[in-house]
Amino acid sequence: MTGPGTEGEILVGVDGSATSAAAVEWAARDAELRGRPLRLVHVVPPIVMPRTPWPELPVAYARYADDLARQITHHSCSLAVAATSPGYASRITTEIIGGPIVPTLLGLSKAADMVVVGCIGETAATRALMGSVSSSLVHRAHCPVAVIHGEHLPSSEAPVLVGMDGSSASELATAIAFGEASYRGVDLVALHAWSDMGPLGFPDFDWAPIDWRNVKEYTENEFSRHLSGWQERYPEVRVTPIVVCDRPTNRLLEQADSAQLIVVGGHGRGAATGVHSGSVSNAIVHSAQIPVIVAQRG
Repeated sequence: MTGPGTEGEILVGVDGSATSAAAVEWAARDAELRGRPLRLVHVVPPIVMPRTPWPELPVAYARYADDLARQITHHSCSLAVAATSPGYASRITTEIIGGPIVPTLLGLSKAADMVVVGCIGETAATRALMGSVSSSLVHRAHCPVAVIHGEHLPSSEAPVLVGMDGSSASELATAIAFGEASYRGVDLVALHAWSDMGPLGFPDFDWAPIDWRNVKEYTENEFSRHLSGWQERYPEVRVTPIVVCDRPTNRLLEQADSAQLIVVGGHGRGAATGVHSGSVSNAIVHSAQIPVIVAQRG
């Protein structure tokens, strides 16, 4: 991942599918808002050809794969140009790389600000492949990963939603979310779930040995205090804090119905607290119907 003060690119893995097209359009707008260059990459995986009496078959396939790759990158570039202002076109580049898809994109992620991929491919085979690609990148990339769901993007006026749990990954997610809300000129909804046990139906009265009302009040005050530091850095962003005693995945997905983007940390509370690291981000990536950024730091 690029460091502070450097200009990393927004990298998009393109495959010609409908969600890949949506990923290109989303990434192009995001890159222009951030003032970052956009790089569209189509990776052509190696194919092991069976023994055949027709020696020209591998050559014919190579030509087909090359022609298809050129069509995909050309179409993706056209989509990116159409999604941005005329002056941004010079910052869009395309590249065709031969090699295994996941290792290639992981290597490229070392120099990127963010990697963007669609979550579903064009055919049954590519749907399975792109699902594995997005999952692998979310866990192993050296920079944040955006996963785009569906062909239709949500309203650009809807708020950005961030899940916060106090971990280092959550801090990176918070920084990304405030930046995205600022770039887009929209509100930010910051959700903190202070229990992973689900709603317990705490009584209204004090219940020994813990006064749950005090715990809730204390948590809300601490969360507001934590957000105030970020609001000082981004005074233009209006923040709605939400503190709940529930599983974070449930509430994030609930809030996602009225958001345009979810940002979550790649590794949240660890196994020591009873939650498998990354379980929330996994669930959000697979279940959300809007773009998801998983804050990952290599």
